[in-house]
Amino acid sequence: MLALTEFIDATVNIAESSLLSSPFDPDWRSPSELHQDSDLTYWKPVRQQTPVSFEGLSHALELEIHADIKAYYASYWSGTLEAESSEGRVSLIQLWNVEDFDRLIANLIGHAMMKQKSRQGFTVFFANTDPDTEIFLSIDNSSGAILLEEPGKPPLRQVETDIHTFLRRLKPKNRPADIY
Repeated sequence: MLALTEFIDATVNIAESSLLSSPFDPDWRSPSELHQDSDLTYWKPVRQQTPVSFEGLSHALELEIHADIKAYYASYWSGTLEAESSEGRVSLIQLWNVEDFDRLIANLIGHAMMKQKSRQGFTVFFANTDPDTEIFLSIDNSSGAILLEEPGKPPLRQVETDIHTFLRRLKPKNRPADIY
């Protein structure tokens, strides 16, 4: 996914020593980690050598997962990437490791069941917004449009026509990710 690669390159370019940092957890390791000290791990997004597969989710939900969703999550191992958009703060959800992907799939199954129960189309969340709200950004599985959503409710509005256009208008920020 070229737009994600361009955003990552821009993020790394503004980072001190071209490395990002997060609190170090010896039980939660990532292929993106380069070195640690007692408190922090220093990392840089790295391409997935064997991209994660959404085939199991597709089979479980009996629907084809949109190509943009698969491309977004099957590109890099990375921590959360911070940005600003014309709508405000954005924290791009990334996959830290294979276990993180398993957790994503479990969350998406729950999300799909909630959407089905409320007779809404399936969406896949890919970013958080203001840490003081539950509002998130998602990709509409049918159209690929970027939607602003709140859990358990219909989408608030469409933000962009596709993820590529959305990512290209983000401004990377070098700040710690808040816990969501």
